[in-house]
Amino acid sequence: MKTLTLSAAFCLVASGLFAQQASGANSGVLRVLDRLSGAVTDLPLNVGETGALGLLKITLDECRFPASNPNGDAYAKVTILYRDKEEPVFLGWLIASAPALNAMDHPRYDVWALRCNSA
Repeated sequence: MKTLTLSAAFCLVASGLFAQQASGANSGVLRVLDRLSGAVTDLPLNVGETGALGLLKITLDECRFPASNPNGDAYAKVTILYRDKEEPVFLGWLIASAPALNAMDHPRYDVWALRCNSA
């Protein structure tokens, strides 16, 4: 029982040690691949800005990065519309280091986060 209690206490303490604080950025860069043409385009956006690329309208809702490492991983919350449809084809977070973790499922386009810019 004592071992179980110590293990549980260690897990609680360790989880707090590994949690990272995120800082918000005022802009970010997304990369878009058009699978039909093979074109790859980097799309810089300010937070709240919408950029049009091909048949997509991409809004950068939020961009975050680890506070302890500004050049580290990027987390971008985006809303992506296809053509003139009101319902987004993607609404959520894109993670630069793991683009397949929460990917947009679209037959023509791939979109992923590259970085957040704080300046």
